Amino acid sequence: MAKRSKAHTEQTINQILDEVLSQLLTLGYGSMSYTTLSDATGISRTGISHHFPRKVDFLTRLDPNIARLFIDGLDFSSLTRLESSWMAALEQPTHAAVLRLFFSLCGYSGSEITQFRAISLARETAVSELGAEGDRLISDLLGRSAVALLAQTNEAEAA
Repeated sequence: MAKRSKAHTEQTINQILDEVLSQLLTLGYGSMSYTTLSDATGISRTGISHHFPRKVDFLTRLDPNIARLFIDGLDFSSLTRLESSWMAALEQPTHAAVLRLFFSLCGYSGSEITQFRAISLARETAVSELGAEGDRLISDLLGRSAVALLAQTNEAEAA
């Protein structure tokens, strides 16, 4: 069997990661699997697991990208703007999906995901720009987001 080039291998990895990000944001971490990824990419489950032996490896690799995706929608110029931009972002499917992913990982015991960068970066930026009040606001917004996402889930299940 011919050896694959580094460029081809990198292209395959990027194809997998693109689909992982898409499925994380649409299906969620729990529903995404090697099978769903294989079906979507045409790459065998074995081929995917060769590059990413454990499911958590996807998150480890994509964590900075997910963080940037989340942070880019927030305005840290004042407490009021942070609050309004966060609540507006919560109405956007991508941001809501990132928050769902965060909450799904809260009880995860794997040492690879001790901090989810999207939330820790939001907290760091809020503290840097707004001080201790920014930190308190992030905690408040996380609680409000959990309640809002739970209400959305309950509404969807009732429909």
